[in-house]
Amino acid sequence: MEQKLFPLVSIISVNYNTDSVTAEMLQSLQHITYPNVEIIIVDNASKVDAAYLVEKFPFIQFIQNAINEGFAGGNNRGIEKAKGEIILLLNNDTEVEPSFIEPIVKLFKTDDSIGIISPKIRYFYTENIIQYAGGTAINPFTARGKFIGTGEADCAQYNVAHQTHLAHGAAMAIHKKVFDKIGLLPENYFLYYEELDFSEHAQRAGFTIWYQPSSVVLHKESMSVGKLSAMKIYYQNRNRLLFIRRNIFGIRGGISRLFFIFIATPVALLKYLVQGKPQFAREIWNGLLWNIRYKLPLTEKV
Repeated sequence: MEQKLFPLVSIISVNYNTDSVTAEMLQSLQHITYPNVEIIIVDNASKVDAAYLVEKFPFIQFIQNAINEGFAGGNNRGIEKAKGEIILLLNNDTEVEPSFIEPIVKLFKTDDSIGIISPKIRYFYTENIIQYAGGTAINPFTARGKFIGTGEADCAQYNVAHQTHLAHGAAMAIHKKVFDKIGLLPENYFLYYEELDFSEHAQRAGFTIWYQPSSVVLHKESMSVGKLSAMKIYYQNRNRLLFIRRNIFGIRGGISRLFFIFIATPVALLKYLVQGKPQFAREIWNGLLWNIRYKLPLTEKV
């Protein structure tokens, strides 16, 4: 009876060289009110041994990866171990409200077609400012979507749960039946676009994605664009084209590829060259070359 009222929720978080941040998240999770959870921490081959977290937080399960498997790979190792009916992927740079799980579980129970739920996400360091309150559909030509509410003060304007198009990778609850039907997170992205790809595949399989504002997570990501790095530029551009190849088909897919290769890429290359950042321009080019070399396995052409 208790299992039916409170289905097991498996919380999975990936650590990579940020064990102190992970510890802050775990301290936050110690105060949750939901009675049936397991917490799995996956360390992606950090330079500093993070196994001490098990001693400090004995309620966690700890997985040590031999290599850095990226966002998707790290989470997938946790998903493979998880026993929950609901899998809650949570960035390690988040903190949660004590009752954040209950509204998610309640919403899942209202409709069997619901496959993914993301909570309201606010910035941690900027009081009462929204980062995520749902997401728009991916533009089939530019392969870009938009999170709703980003940068707005939270004045209860997004306090109604609703179906949406995009989940947020910092906090996304996924029903086990979604993995049973479409498989795990796509590991060929490594960083960026994984949750967008997974959202698209889940919806094509007949599942819906919902935003649940009664559940609140605080994210320690800066409101600013953040520091650019060559690695960030590389994966964002490489994976944007990979996303197009995996998810946008027919005439729209052709137009999207042409737009990316002959408009978006040259504009970005020129911008960074003019700014005196040739290393960024080089990574954009490297991302394009990777896509030329990388052949999609037949199982990915879905």
